[in-house]
Order: sequence, then C-alpha cells, then structure tokens
Amino acid sequence: MELTGAQILMEILKEEGVDIIFGFPGGAVIDLYDEMIRCDIRHFLVRHEQGAVHAADGYARATGQVGVCLVTSGPGATNTVTGIATAYLDSIPLVVITGQVPTQLIGNDAFQEVDIVGITRPCTKHNYLVKRVEDMARMLKEAFHIARSGRPGPVLVDIPKDVGTAKTDYQPIDTVSIKSYNPTYQPNVKQLQKAMELMKQARQPVIFSGGGVIGSQGSEALIRLAHTLKIPVTSSLMGLGAFPGSDALWLGMLGMHGTYRANMAISNCDLMIAVGVRFDDRVTGKTDCFAAQAKIIHIDIDPTSIRKNIPVAVPVVGDCRNSLLALNRMVAEENLAADNGQRAPWLEQIAIWRDEHKLVYQRDETIKPQYVIEKLYELTRGEAIITTEVGQNQMWAAQFYHYDRPRQFITSGGLGTMGFGLPAAIGAQVGFPDRVVVDIAGDGSIQMNIQEMATAVQYGLPVKVVILNNNCLGMVRQWQQLFYDKRYAHTIAEHAPDFVKLAEAFGAHGLRATRPEEVEATLTQGLNIKGPVIMEFMVATDECVYPMVPAGKAITDMLLV
Repeated sequence: MELTGAQILMEILKEEGVDIIFGFPGGAVIDLYDEMIRCDIRHFLVRHEQGAVHAADGYARATGQVGVCLVTSGPGATNTVTGIATAYLDSIPLVVITGQVPTQLIGNDAFQEVDIVGITRPCTKHNYLVKRVEDMARMLKEAFHIARSGRPGPVLVDIPKDVGTAKTDYQPIDTVSIKSYNPTYQPNVKQLQKAMELMKQARQPVIFSGGGVIGSQGSEALIRLAHTLKIPVTSSLMGLGAFPGSDALWLGMLGMHGTYRANMAISNCDLMIAVGVRFDDRVTGKTDCFAAQAKIIHIDIDPTSIRKNIPVAVPVVGDCRNSLLALNRMVAEENLAADNGQRAPWLEQIAIWRDEHKLVYQRDETIKPQYVIEKLYELTRGEAIITTEVGQNQMWAAQFYHYDRPRQFITSGGLGTMGFGLPAAIGAQVGFPDRVVVDIAGDGSIQMNIQEMATAVQYGLPVKVVILNNNCLGMVRQWQQLFYDKRYAHTIAEHAPDFVKLAEAFGAHGLRATRPEEVEATLTQGLNIKGPVIMEFMVATDECVYPMVPAGKAITDMLLV
C-alpha cells in the first residue's frame, strides 16, 4: 500500500492508540494537518507551542498514556524546548512531532529552519530527523516504544516538509526491537534476597517512594508492602499519591519543604527502602547528613540513577512495580509480616514527631493560602486532579491537599517550570472530562501561559484556576526575606492584570475573594460553574512556606512556623 509520509504518520498514531493531539499549525506541517482532518484524531489548538507540550505532558501524567503534540519548524519547534525539558526531568512519556524545512534546504539557513534535533539532544530521551519517507514508520514506532518503556521520557521526531509529501510502500510494523536499548524490567533475585535480609534486621525502617512508583503503576504493591510490614512511607514531590495521604503510615512529603516527621524519620531510620527516586537535592539537603544511620535499598529501572547522589547498600535495577511485587511474594513466602511489638516503638516515636510539629499556620484577618487549599480539599472531598504552577503555591498544594491516589497531583518537579499548571490542567481535563481539575497558581506564574485560557474556553474544558495572589514572586521573596535581609530585589509585583476582568475577556468566569469569610463561598461558586473559571484569592503577601530547610543544611535543620 503506497502512502505519503503524512498518511504514514496518521497510520502510526492510530496503531499506537493516539486519539488526542495538542498542537499549533504552520507551513512546515501543513500537509500533516491536512491529512489529520481526515482522521478521527481530536486536535486541540493551543495558543503557544510551549502550551502544547505542557498539555500533552498533563495528559500523559493524568492518564498514563503517551502524550503527543505537533508543531511547525523554526520558532514553533524552539518554543517546545522548555516543555520537553520539563517532561525529561520528570520522566514523562511524550512524542513531540516537529516540522522541518525540506531536506534539500537543511543547513542552508532557510526560512524558519533550526536544528531542533541538536537543540533538544540534551533534554530528550532520544530524537530523530526523518530524512527519507521509507524510514518514517520505523522511526515513529521506535519513538513511541522509547518514550513509554524503561524510564519514560520525551522523544522528538523532526519531519521535513518534503518527507511528509513523499510516497512509499507502507507495511505495518508489529514489533520494535532496538539492539542497543533493552531496559531491565525484572529485578535480580539475588539482590532482592539481600534486600530481604536487611528488611528482616530493620527496627526503624522507612519507605521512600518517588515518581517511578506512579509511572510503573506500582502503587498497590507499595501499599501492600508497607501495610504488611508496618513500615511508614514518605515520598518526593513527584511521588505524592503513590501512597494514600490519609493512611496512618503516611509521613508526608520529604525534603526542603517536607513535614517535620518525614525529615526526622529519614534522619533516624536504620533502613530506607527507596523506590523510583533519584535523590534530588531538594530531598536530601546536605548529602553527608542524609539518612546517615541507615542502610539503603535503592530500586529503580534506570541504573544511572542508583548511587549517583547517595551511596546505597543494595542496588536493585528493575521496574518498580515488578520489584515490589517480587518483594511482596518473598515476604509472604517467609511469613515476614511484622507483629505490633516489633514496630511499635518506632511508630510511637514518629507519632511524637507528628504531634510536636504539625503542618500549621497562623490565622488572622487576611486570607491565608493554606486555608484556601484546605477548603478546596474539603469541598472537592479530596477527589480533584490538582495541577500547580511553581513556587509557594506548589508547595502549599503539596502540603495541604492530601492525595490518596496516583496521577492525582500533577506538577513540574525537576525543572520547576513556571507556567506549567494551566496547560497541564487542560491536558488532564481532556483525559478526564468528567473529573474536577484545578490548577493552583500564583499571580506570577499564571501569567506565563495565561493565553491558554482561550484553549480551555474554545473547547469547553471546565478547568478551574485558583490564583493565590500575594502581589509578589512569592518563593523568591521568601528567600529574600529569610536570607537576604529583606532586600526585595524585583520580586514585588507592583502591576498585574485584573484577573476577574481577564477571565471575562477570554470568555471564562472570574471570581475574587478578599476576606477569609469569602473563601468558601467563592470556591463553592467557582466549582459549581460548568465552564472554565479563574478564582482569585488576595492572600497575605508575607506568608512563607514552612517547614523550610535552608540551602546546604541537613534536612533536620528546619525553619518552623
């Protein structure tokens, strides 16, 4: 069967189960778009290419599927770079399709030509330049395979305009085999046996879970292991939701803005079972002091993540879910279930730490951002999909909304991308049209991709945006307050749009609360409106995120309220 490159692209997308694409057309991809309107693929027109990648990213995080976006060459392609890097650092499966100038013009500084393959090489899992239409099907199939397998990540496919119109015989590709790429899915049994020996000896163990548990669909296996052995669980920012936030064994988030009990438990445990984490600096603080008394079991599918930042006693290379399932089987076979007495002193100590320093804030006549999120949690019964921007709003969302299920909390962890939350919420809402999706934002970061409100309105996506407006760039201002003698260099936002009027200008609904007694009514009204809504809360400017571990300090050196 003879097909054009554009037709082959659509065939591969259908074979891969893709029915959603986020994108923005242009000259180099006009033939691809012309072919797409003949297919059953739903395309969502964003207002900026960065928004397309973040939306595909949010869709991928919420659904577990590969997110796909399509943009044109030159500036269209370069506008995707921040979104690609965001997905890369958080291990999110994306296929980013970019247009390119015709092959005979590559290297000639043609109109809207840029070497996007070279530009994105450091922030993609892999990328392709399709120089021949005969290679189109293979490269696309490999792109999807690489994006979703092993440690997931973004893959870019750059398609020159003439390759999209050229024809070749097309034969469906049933399997993908890449000799140099063979992720290890099954853990080494001997390493698991070593892990089991440490688990038998441990009296003060902690499980540290990360985004890899969610990506591998290992949450149920994690919960079973923790409950069987009565091991308390903490997580990274990316791991929130892998273990229920309402569970008695839950310690809260770990690290710079982690809970007191989580940081103290990690610092005093004798065994850490780390699953699907990379020991980011925001988690560890001063590495010499991190879990200094513990032996560490580190489970991860990416061998380069093991021992990269923290020395470990037992490395286990393998899929997180497979590894946890294997450990559960071994625990059952050896009847290793912990009795109440074995863990009681450790759990009692953790309870003391919990009661000594709970997540609290001081209430007064101003709206406190923590209160807004507590009320949001209450009104949504903890069922909403939450996306965030980056900064204080992100940390408060991590602390005060409690996540009982994986893929419920969607945030930019590794890159910390301001402007991520709104387009990511759009992607999550496309994936789950009947769920409540809320973007928790700051007044600074929401402006970075506010144009995507037009996308939400155009497609009737009922995304709710909660803006915690403190009239400043809050997290940087907090650092300036605490460590720079209150020299607020360019962090006070002296001019900002009227967000209520801006929402109305986009065709959305806008609401505002200025006093604490207005918070619940504003949230209730906004959540009950069927379409997209911006809810602005004028919160205290000088409110800080606590606990906070200063840079370079141990995670026990926490600044508290």
